[in-house]
Amino acid sequence: MKDVIYSEMKIAMMDEVPKTTSSEPQPTDAVEENNTQEPEYYEIDYSKYLGVLEIPKIGLKRGFYNVGSRYNNINYNVTMVDGSDLPDVINGNLILMAHSGDSYISYFAYLYKLTVGDMVYVTYAGNQYTYQIVNIYEVEKNGVVRLIRNHDKTSLTMITCTKDNDYAQTVYIAERVG
Repeated sequence: MKDVIYSEMKIAMMDEVPKTTSSEPQPTDAVEENNTQEPEYYEIDYSKYLGVLEIPKIGLKRGFYNVGSRYNNINYNVTMVDGSDLPDVINGNLILMAHSGDSYISYFAYLYKLTVGDMVYVTYAGNQYTYQIVNIYEVEKNGVVRLIRNHDKTSLTMITCTKDNDYAQTVYIAERVG
């Protein structure tokens, strides 16, 4: 929760409209019998994003912006790589990357828990696209990543740093199944 709030605040400081919290309205003259208070829930407005990446297995739900947006920056969000295709492009490849680790901007911190066969969802233009992970591999961290995928399938590629290895990146290839 703290990570999401920090990220949203950082975006808000870049001239974006700040988010609001929601909770049950409480009368101002009410007397509480104890000091416990219901927690406030932070609502994320996903409508401002181009799309939303969701991986239930690791509890990830995060929006991403279009390549031309100033918010499409790995230091603020999950980032769509230049040259990516959107999910509705037949045989296209949506390429997303984000930091891993323990920073508040490490949106891909738990990708290492994914295995072949796990499901990933992308919501774009009011439609939800379902992907299944078909390949996971590591590459040397040198600024270039070779993507190994079936070009006859619509794909989602996620790239992040490899857990416990400062010299490698892990590539997750998923194919659209729905």
